[in-house]
Amino acid sequence: MATTNKYKAFIFDMNGTLIDDMKYHTDAWYEILTKELGSDLSYENLKAEMYGKNAELLVRVFGEDYFQPEEIEQHSVNKEKQYQKIYKPHLEAISGLQDFLSKAEKNNIAMGIGSAAIMFNVDFVLDNLDLRRYFASLISADEVERSKPDPETFLKGAEALGVKPEECLVFEDAPKGVEAARNAGMDAVVLTTMHGKEEFAALDNIKFFIKDYEDPQLDQLI
Repeated sequence: MATTNKYKAFIFDMNGTLIDDMKYHTDAWYEILTKELGSDLSYENLKAEMYGKNAELLVRVFGEDYFQPEEIEQHSVNKEKQYQKIYKPHLEAISGLQDFLSKAEKNNIAMGIGSAAIMFNVDFVLDNLDLRRYFASLISADEVERSKPDPETFLKGAEALGVKPEECLVFEDAPKGVEAARNAGMDAVVLTTMHGKEEFAALDNIKFFIKDYEDPQLDQLI
């Protein structure tokens, strides 16, 4: 049966949304920030800074002029290499994802990635999990000037998929990402991999919350 749903496209965040890996990102940053760069930031406080581009995180932690641009780039690359090293043995898609993507594809729903990760990490995930074929659009940190909650990531995704913003449904795990979707005029489904429902209380564009892609609520989307 053809879908009568208003959504013609799904745009997926990646970290915490396709894969449950945010702990490994936090671990990698904590190692670099505290042991290599001398920050006294606590692990819990670091978790609150885990959004946006790597350069933006470094600026939030150390201040605007602490690093030269080439230093920021080097620390960013080192962090991603550390993350991939510690996460690769555990790399797996969130439960039910493959079947959900396949079902959406069969129902002619366009799909894209809209992530604050750099393309180095997007490639790492899509190729190791053999998911690339599902996504017609890949918008990473490399393609945008302004990070979430700015809507640029999702608006560029909608444009690349050839659909109107209001015809897109975003899958996210973070409040800043859901806020970016709202700023783009898009609804969102939230995966509770990293944040509790109470952290999204101020956001009114959420259709529902899910733990993984086996949730029966997803049946209403396709």
